[in-house]
Amino acid sequence: MKITFILPAIGKKPGQKYIGTWKMEPLTIAVLKALTPETVKTEFFDDRIELIDYNTKTDLVCITVETYTARRSYGIAQRFREKGIPVLMGGYHVALCPEEAGEHADSIIIGNGETVWKNVLQDLKEGRLKPVYHGGIGAYDVCPDKSIFAGKRYLPVSLVETGRGCCHGCEFCSISAFYGSRYFCRDHRLILEDIRASRHKYTFLVDDNLLADRENALRLFEDITPCKIKWAGQGTLSVARDEKLLKAMKKSGCEIILIGFESLDRENLRQMNKSFNDTIGERDELVKRIHDAGIGIYATFVFGYDNDDERTIEDAVEFSKKHKFYTAAFNHLLPFPGTRLYDRLERENRLLYDKWWLEEGYRYGELAFRPARLSPEKLSRLCRDARKEFSSPKTVLSRGLASFGRTSPLLWGLFWQMNLRLGEEIDMKMNVPIGGNLDELPK
Repeated sequence: MKITFILPAIGKKPGQKYIGTWKMEPLTIAVLKALTPETVKTEFFDDRIELIDYNTKTDLVCITVETYTARRSYGIAQRFREKGIPVLMGGYHVALCPEEAGEHADSIIIGNGETVWKNVLQDLKEGRLKPVYHGGIGAYDVCPDKSIFAGKRYLPVSLVETGRGCCHGCEFCSISAFYGSRYFCRDHRLILEDIRASRHKYTFLVDDNLLADRENALRLFEDITPCKIKWAGQGTLSVARDEKLLKAMKKSGCEIILIGFESLDRENLRQMNKSFNDTIGERDELVKRIHDAGIGIYATFVFGYDNDDERTIEDAVEFSKKHKFYTAAFNHLLPFPGTRLYDRLERENRLLYDKWWLEEGYRYGELAFRPARLSPEKLSRLCRDARKEFSSPKTVLSRGLASFGRTSPLLWGLFWQMNLRLGEEIDMKMNVPIGGNLDELPK
């Protein structure tokens, strides 16, 4: 028996390389590989870096689907199904849009696939694959088998998953919708095993909110301190209020923390149900505490809520330049299916497309709804301009000099690699066609 795993690409502009920062190791594939008996042959095509062999001889094609890759995923599935090869689909998009995905696959997994993978393999062996498998949600209890990545070139960063989900309920967040605003921590023993097996000097702790469970986070930092790694992860600004946690985080090797500020406007935070992030009055001080602890900040902002206009975007850029963040992202709001944001915009008749992810001609960087105070085209342009301004040579130099006094020397080279190419990559990302020609090689 043979299984073919496929990770679809978002899309690519004709004649251009695939976006570099979109080439991370796909942990999901490695986890399923670890759960697959050695008696079952496996192969993996990463659509982002290689051509898919549609003539391969296999018993089952397994495709992991994200909303951005849904259209391309369905096209890939059709090619294999036309040859009589069954297709199984899973991933967050499938869980949030099961009826849609079911129209393009012979079988789907709703929820995390690890809990039902053995059942899928047994049913495949017996020739009775079910149309739907309900996988439940939670963390997994196996170490990923990254041997399936052999010969593939990814970014030189080791990904180690520490938890899934988040305790918050932000309106726009598909992760919150999928996990029901719950957090699931992974066994520290497995995390340590993953870290020891890592082959890169940089590690990204994959977690939607690493600080969601304070006591678990504190124990985790204490457990990984002896590993002497340099890591980055995702958390909230509130960590700066907890001196013990902040010190433990730095001692364990934290160099960069991604913080979703999302907005500096109180009304926007209220509308997105992120009032827990309302640190107006102490925001500058909390940022300073994190920087003083020797941790750089990757700040993210999202624009398109009803109180957003040119001023709120300018404020976010100036705030980011003032604090000389390690890097920052200025993104427009995107209504993902299954979220309360999508449902609200649909009720308000503000969606530009019923399903933007399937719309032929839809391109990365376009808005899929009508903002309250700006046209869709203008908001898209303002987000691009904000990214360009923050990545200007003068700003990059100023932020680079600041990073020398915050992060370790190991991160200085990474800073220049990330930020000197940022302006170029901004233009490369804009207007990437979602889906694209299935025969294109993502160089």
